[in-house]
Amino acid sequence: MPVTTTEVRDRVAIVTLDVPGEPVNTFGPGAAAELQAVLDELRSEAGVEAVVLRSGKPDSFVAGADINAFVAFTSAAEAEAASRQGHAFLDGVAGFAKPVVVAIHGTCLGLGLELALACRYWVASDHPKTQLGLPEVQLGIIPGAGGCSRLPRLIGLRAALDLILAGKSERAAKAFTLGLVDELVPESILLETAFRAAKRLAAGEAIRGRRRGGLAGALLDRSLPGRLLVYRMARRQVLAKTQGHYPAPLAAIEVVATSMERGMAAGLAAEAKAFGALAVSPVSRELVGIFFATNALKKDDGVPAGTAAREVSRLGVVGAGFMGAGIAGTAIGTAKAEVRLKDADLARVGKGIMAALAIPRAQLGRRRISKFEYERIAALVSGGTDYAGFSAADLVIEAVFEDLSVKRQVVAELESVVPSGTVIASNTSTIPIARIAEAARHPERVLGMHFFSPVDRMPLLEVIPAAPTDPEAIATAVRFGRRLGKTVIVVGDRPGFWVNRILAPYIVEAGHLLAEGVPIEVIDRAMVRFGFPVGPLALLDEVGLDVAAKGGGVMREAFGDRLASSPAVETLLAAKRFGRKTGSGFYLYRDGKKADPDPAVYRLIGVKPLAAVEPGGLAERLVSVLLNEAARAHAEGVIRCPRDGDIGAVFGIGFPPFRGGPLRMIDQEGADRIVARLEGLTARLGPRFAPAEALLEHARGGSRYYS
Repeated sequence: MPVTTTEVRDRVAIVTLDVPGEPVNTFGPGAAAELQAVLDELRSEAGVEAVVLRSGKPDSFVAGADINAFVAFTSAAEAEAASRQGHAFLDGVAGFAKPVVVAIHGTCLGLGLELALACRYWVASDHPKTQLGLPEVQLGIIPGAGGCSRLPRLIGLRAALDLILAGKSERAAKAFTLGLVDELVPESILLETAFRAAKRLAAGEAIRGRRRGGLAGALLDRSLPGRLLVYRMARRQVLAKTQGHYPAPLAAIEVVATSMERGMAAGLAAEAKAFGALAVSPVSRELVGIFFATNALKKDDGVPAGTAAREVSRLGVVGAGFMGAGIAGTAIGTAKAEVRLKDADLARVGKGIMAALAIPRAQLGRRRISKFEYERIAALVSGGTDYAGFSAADLVIEAVFEDLSVKRQVVAELESVVPSGTVIASNTSTIPIARIAEAARHPERVLGMHFFSPVDRMPLLEVIPAAPTDPEAIATAVRFGRRLGKTVIVVGDRPGFWVNRILAPYIVEAGHLLAEGVPIEVIDRAMVRFGFPVGPLALLDEVGLDVAAKGGGVMREAFGDRLASSPAVETLLAAKRFGRKTGSGFYLYRDGKKADPDPAVYRLIGVKPLAAVEPGGLAERLVSVLLNEAARAHAEGVIRCPRDGDIGAVFGIGFPPFRGGPLRMIDQEGADRIVARLEGLTARLGPRFAPAEALLEHARGGSRYYS
């Protein structure tokens, strides 16, 4: 079946891109060759004076390159050649003798945007689903079909680097403001507007869209000293954010600089060379692996085959604190579900509603929704001190304090007020669901939905069925989690589940290091350099030491002294230093923002901070216990497969994506080397480092988690 179809109307050829059998358009070599052949025919067609390029997909222009073709590269030279082919193709579009107008509705990303950049004029729909961007750095590569050269020439150096280095996409309204779109119109008149623009261009009219720059553009984008400053600042910011672990953003800066200072031809040559090297790099291969794994989860989501999910239009949330409000705000803002909040007193309910509304209010402030949309969303949330309204709920999530007796009481109360088909979920972070549902009259409808904090920003959701949980309840929780925009993994009902299970020894070991006198900032800095977004002590401050202690008690009860908190952390708890929320924990906080480590911590725990520490050894020690626990939990069946475990670690605790996840890292480093390191730590520091039997088996047999 053809990828493109052509209709000629009043001397304008309307070329429709529609990759057969796929939900979105992606461009592989075959699709590019077909479009090239169509343009070659139109070039010599006397009855055609202009071209409009559009998509036949409902909510996608072109979502990017075909990643399957991309991972087939076996060498840098092969990838570089593919980039050069892309340049030749889009140079042909850019130099086409007849004006080409692009009509964009839906996702226009990566190669899709590079195709649009090669056209003469850009018209986009104002629909929220219309997103434009160059996300290549998220896959460890750079735009490889001219994006590093054409984008800065169109919208300016600073704006282009902002898009390329962050790998982010912009909604159509922002793209219009940037000058990335010439006209912004309702979807209903998109094609007609593009058609009229094509007619005007064919008639020789010099129609141009809005461009931005102003004084800052003149000083920075359009002067050599200004551009040199922009490059220098961009490198500094990238290194501060990535610690040098991700080469693609730095390569993008160099390619953009080459293009802007030495010309388009030099820029395209540099782009192809850099793309080739990055495409076969270990970092890119790991990031692409995560991309594929995330997509695979959408099809293999842990729901029993053939199981129907209950449609959730009304959600009940018990507990209007930080987590409950976050769940409510995400439900109204993303899933557009009606939410009823319940808490013990009206003041807490009111605060919870205001906190929930802060999520769509932020969307309004960023102009992602209109005032009318905000008012409609705000009307979806209500609350009270009783269970009024819960009788209409399709799903109820309890988000009360991490206490088994309290959670059991809430489940009992809910069973007396909600209909028999309503699914009851616990947002517990560590307590097994079977224990929470022990006294339930209908345990088959009880499960866990473990959200991560802050709910609106953390992408992971763990769904935890217990042995009696009905498949329909699992399906309901998983599908609603995906409506909330979450990556969902179904995990086993063991204390701590997956994410907090593997995180627990890592956090415990950080406390032991502190008790040995290793400075707070040295511990955290070592793990940030390893690739985590924050260090373990800063993370404890964010979570709250009191909250962590509750979960830690569950873990110690289940797994013994191996996961017992260090005395140093217990001392801070006794002093009521709970972290950010109390203004002091390991760090001091001013106006809610983290300041320096607090020297008083060392006096409280009775140690003198060491003057010299080897940071590499710290990272090895902390990561070793995490990898060891991951091997142990996998062997216990806590996760369905290594893929789920690695996705959970990356999206749940920020395990460095370029390392692929803990189980992937065991494969890459070798179980035998990790066992040897753990045995050395055991001899020096005690049995909490003893290698898991599963890890020993991998080391003895040379087996791997991934083929």
